[in-house]
Amino acid sequence: MENPPLVSIALCTYNGAAFLKEQLDSILKQQFENWEIVAVDDCSGDETWEILNGYASKDLRFRLYRNDQNLGYNKNFEKALQLCRGKYIAICDQDDIWHRDKLQIQLDAIQENELIYHDSEFIDHAGNSMQTKISDKFNFYRGNRPEAFLYLNCVSGHSIFMRQSVLQKALPFPRDFHYDQWLALVATKNGSVDFVDQCLVQYRQHQKNNTDMLALHATARSANQKIAELERESKWLKLCSEKFGDEPQKLTLKLYQQSLIRNASFVYVPYAITIWRNRKILLALLKKSEVSKFFFTIRKIWGPKAKMVLS
Repeated sequence: MENPPLVSIALCTYNGAAFLKEQLDSILKQQFENWEIVAVDDCSGDETWEILNGYASKDLRFRLYRNDQNLGYNKNFEKALQLCRGKYIAICDQDDIWHRDKLQIQLDAIQENELIYHDSEFIDHAGNSMQTKISDKFNFYRGNRPEAFLYLNCVSGHSIFMRQSVLQKALPFPRDFHYDQWLALVATKNGSVDFVDQCLVQYRQHQKNNTDMLALHATARSANQKIAELERESKWLKLCSEKFGDEPQKLTLKLYQQSLIRNASFVYVPYAITIWRNRKILLALLKKSEVSKFFFTIRKIWGPKAKMVLS
């Protein structure tokens, strides 16, 4: 490719010394070479910063930043992304392994889309395949319907390759919500998303993962935690309804208003009815049978009082 565009790789680190070298080595092996790494360390207490400096001393494509205070996962990525200078941005975790053609494949595939993502293979802490892919857990979505990301998310942060313009429309990131789901939702609101049906990352699962996609460390939730989740769901729907326009806004606003009634009730069936009637888009990512989708929907009817009784 003549005059290839600059691709910024946004890498956030926090006590990632155990796996960081393997990730950085996989980036250095990329066939596509016009990239920069924007690494922001969130006050690591291990050797992460020293490892980053060691690589940066040998490659001028590394730009390193260190926070004065811990920002947390979401806000640290927001900072790293804002420091990116490339026309395109690829998001990078500190503990995965990239396919050597990841950047080139995604650059070729993005075309007119706002954002493109890909499948990934799960590996354990030692790098052994877990014989499972993200696409085994979710249906992947391509299109321009933001409602697909209201209740579920198939766009994992480490797989995102997007236009710089997506970031500008997504800022600031909302607190207490996953930044990758927010980026996918914003991208579909302003254009379309697509995916590469290939595993371009070996996605490592271990005790310190921010997202436990395989539910390896799941624990029982208390009634108060379940009630907090109801309130969080309403807050998310309100946020999304304010971001959308036209038909998506009408549906999302209705869901938000019904969720508030559910939150003040023992049970509120109309909320589930709205979800069920719009399941082709609202539950498009759910890789389950119609029966399973029905029970997913039914679980949405129970308010705080019911959660207290049923817990």
